[in-house]
Amino acid sequence: MTDSGSRPRESLPGPSSSAPPGWDFLFTEAGLGIAGRASAQLAGGAQSDSLNAALRREGLAPEQVAAVLTQAELRAKAEAKFGELSPDLLFTRAGLEQATRAEVAALHAARFRGAGIRSVADLGCGIGAESLALLGAGVAPLPVELDPLTARIAQHNLAVAAERGSRAVPEVVVGDAESVGPRDAEAAFLDPARRTAGHSDTRRLASPDDYSPSLSFAFGLAAHMPVGVKLGPGLDHELIPDDAEAQWVSVGGQLVETGVWFGALARPGIRRSALVLGAQGAQDPQGAHEPQAPHELAAQAPAADAQVRPLGEFLFEPDGAVIRARLIGRLAELLGAGMVSPGIAYLTGDDPVTSPFAQSFRILEELPAREKELRRALQQRDIGRLEIKKRGADVDPAALRKRLKLRGAGSATLFLTRAEGRHVALLAERLRP
Repeated sequence: MTDSGSRPRESLPGPSSSAPPGWDFLFTEAGLGIAGRASAQLAGGAQSDSLNAALRREGLAPEQVAAVLTQAELRAKAEAKFGELSPDLLFTRAGLEQATRAEVAALHAARFRGAGIRSVADLGCGIGAESLALLGAGVAPLPVELDPLTARIAQHNLAVAAERGSRAVPEVVVGDAESVGPRDAEAAFLDPARRTAGHSDTRRLASPDDYSPSLSFAFGLAAHMPVGVKLGPGLDHELIPDDAEAQWVSVGGQLVETGVWFGALARPGIRRSALVLGAQGAQDPQGAHEPQAPHELAAQAPAADAQVRPLGEFLFEPDGAVIRARLIGRLAELLGAGMVSPGIAYLTGDDPVTSPFAQSFRILEELPAREKELRRALQQRDIGRLEIKKRGADVDPAALRKRLKLRGAGSATLFLTRAEGRHVALLAERLRP
């Protein structure tokens, strides 16, 4: 399919000295075919041991078998992030862990496209998640990656996507993002490495000064062009420049990132926002979710906390994105609720309101807070499955659940928190949207 501008499989990047033993095989036609077959067999229920033996009988070296089986395992895990593309992509453990989810990367790409930007330097592209989204949005990515093996994987992944979309394959430049720079791109996106270098077993970096590219470089680019920066959800508000828009994103109730946007990518009148994707307010104790459309809570500045009020009939647990964006006060206005206690991110009210920005519960009763009496009360109510939530209480929910030794047929949610200056244990049931 060279007439479409995509890279033919025969011209995949050559061997790299940084590749673990056996991984060069994955970049050959034979290796890709066998990896695809192994991935399908593993997804169909085959066991790793039997696949290992079968591949060895085919004549593969032990390190090639290990590489193929690792790839099959990673592809299975990647489906949650990359969807239908995952069976044809290549991954490292660290690269998959750090990659942006496809639905979130698509929103990033939509910002660039909506601002009329035609080309974006993806500085520190990793395995290519953001560049894949840009390519899909019709925006030309200019990817740069420091690690040769990761760059090689990104090149393969972009070739797969370009072939499917009949687009030209972007070339991944191997080099330091700060040295290469944005070149002639109209804008830049940076996902600074926040973990130590490596393809597995990496360690999270504590200081923004150690990020690669550095935070000062990333924010400094914003003086010259529109810039987007993906950072961890625990980003210190004090590090956010005054002229930037910061957006905290959660997916399925899990807080995944802070996006910091500059120039034409920052929306007028918005400096803080919480974006909720997927399920929220609809999770049962077994973890099942009901899908929801994206929702956003936005403001010109962080909101002051709501007033503390006595416990009402209902309790609301704000989404992590709302908490990190410091928009609990804004959410309280929407719910007609107040804080249960100063500094504790639970709201309470008198009306059965549901919201995509919070999980809503009806308080059934207050139980004794002492453990022995609490266990007796739960046993009397035939509670066997218990979801334990806590804020402002020094307790390990998993350890407490074991000590309670519940055997009943019922299920409920228990909140351990502070209200009106005292520790409380609140038995509750979840409200359905």
